[in-house]
Amino acid sequence: MSSELSVPGSLLTRVRTGVTSRRGPTILVIGTVMLGLLLVACLGAPLFTDQSPTALHPSDALLPPGGEHLFGTNQYGQDIFARTLYGGRVNMLIGVVLVGTAMLIGTTVGLIAAWRGGWVDAVIGRIVDVGFAFPFLVLVIAIVGLRGPGLVSLFIAVGVVSWIFYVRLVRSDVLVIKEQNYIIAAQMSGFSAPRVVVRHVLPNAAAQLLVFATSDFVYAVLLGASVSYLGLGVQPPTPEWGAMVQAGQNFVSSAWWISFFPGLAIVYTGITFAALGDGLAEVLRVGDSR
Repeated sequence: MSSELSVPGSLLTRVRTGVTSRRGPTILVIGTVMLGLLLVACLGAPLFTDQSPTALHPSDALLPPGGEHLFGTNQYGQDIFARTLYGGRVNMLIGVVLVGTAMLIGTTVGLIAAWRGGWVDAVIGRIVDVGFAFPFLVLVIAIVGLRGPGLVSLFIAVGVVSWIFYVRLVRSDVLVIKEQNYIIAAQMSGFSAPRVVVRHVLPNAAAQLLVFATSDFVYAVLLGASVSYLGLGVQPPTPEWGAMVQAGQNFVSSAWWISFFPGLAIVYTGITFAALGDGLAEVLRVGDSR
């Protein structure tokens, strides 16, 4: 019976590995292409439109999509196509800053907590637990409300609280990695703690950290759009997708394009980074299984 079970089992393993090995790179390529198109459209905005994203043209207010205004205009006569492209720059900046800040702080604190252990780990652990006790979005809105609306306030508010997610992730990985034989051998060879951590521990924890950061980028963009939608993030006339959706909510029945196209851009960005995260997770998992 054991031989009968081993054949299907090994076959199933090979099938799963084959499917994953094909699926992972495919999704990763799709996500990469979508990201490339997004970056080209946003960073190369002047190549695709000569319209100003902030100029007011009251005589062109609420024009439908077509002609000179590919995505139509809003109630102030501003070109929605130009605002969507230029707004992508702001939303990408929000994602990069929020994720980059959280990952840098969280990775550093998580490494220190796991590597030092003892009371240092205990104190950091309690701080992280307190951070998880509060609803994230509510805490961000409260901090932004106290400091005043604006992009800088959003960066500060998210930077204060978002690093706790990375601390828990990095700490759990490092606690396992530090017990591996190659780490023990490096320590017994007389290498300094910073060298062991930077040269051996951190690279082995980077894979899962990269996958999480890619997926977290989606949440960062959605968070920036949500806060701006509430009027606490990016302020007019600077174009930003969440603020653009909010500006068109009173015209949904008569001028649907004001909210539709920036909303579509948010959805596209979410799918892009979800595909990147999924593809990276599949590819890195296959690499580990081999």
